[in-house]
Amino acid sequence: MASDDQRITTAMVLAAGLGQRMRPLTADRPKPLIEVAGRTLLDRVLDRLAAGGVTRAVVNVHYMGEQIIEATRARTAPEIIISDERETLLDTGGGVANALALLGDRPFFVHNSDSIWSEGVEDNLARLNTYWDEATMDCLLMLAMTTKSTGYGGRGDFTMDSEGLIQRRGEHEMAPFAFTGVSIMHPRLFADAPAGAFSLNQVWDRAIDAGRLYGLRLEGRWMHVGSPTGLAEAEAFMAASYDE
Repeated sequence: MASDDQRITTAMVLAAGLGQRMRPLTADRPKPLIEVAGRTLLDRVLDRLAAGGVTRAVVNVHYMGEQIIEATRARTAPEIIISDERETLLDTGGGVANALALLGDRPFFVHNSDSIWSEGVEDNLARLNTYWDEATMDCLLMLAMTTKSTGYGGRGDFTMDSEGLIQRRGEHEMAPFAFTGVSIMHPRLFADAPAGAFSLNQVWDRAIDAGRLYGLRLEGRWMHVGSPTGLAEAEAFMAASYDE
């Protein structure tokens, strides 16, 4: 488990996607700048990272990237560093690999720019940080129970054993856990990674084969903001929570 002097203070925020499933809302803005209950998805993510002790966030940009650059220009907590992919979209894995020189040689958070949730009793980023064990893990994913998620209608992504080791669900199976879009990764996970665009799924599969991909269950309720319908469901859930 991570000690106080091993707390993770750097994050990669994935904000370069095309946002196609969120159209028509993304016709004039990138998905991270869509508002949920009066605050952009990106600001919600950066605020949560800052509250969790992250002091430096590398944000990659592609689609309408200049809007994200402008929207983050005045932020000081966390410090924002832009990884510019406006010429070539690199997918999730390629985007992280491209930013490794900016991220440094220590483990870092990777946070999708559209991942939001309501907290349980404990702060989930703090829990993820505490549970991280560099000696046994190359990657630690935060997973949500599909039955306790809003806006998610999929078949689940992973199963998880009592030690936290995870496996992918079979092709025709259901799985109890969905990936929330938040993880901790060690740079060594990208050793011998392919050049150019590739998915994080490729490095996850290598970690699964090595017995070094772990999961931690999110406490609270994850909101899958993948479409206008998911956005509406998230806003309705948040409004109901504030009313209680």
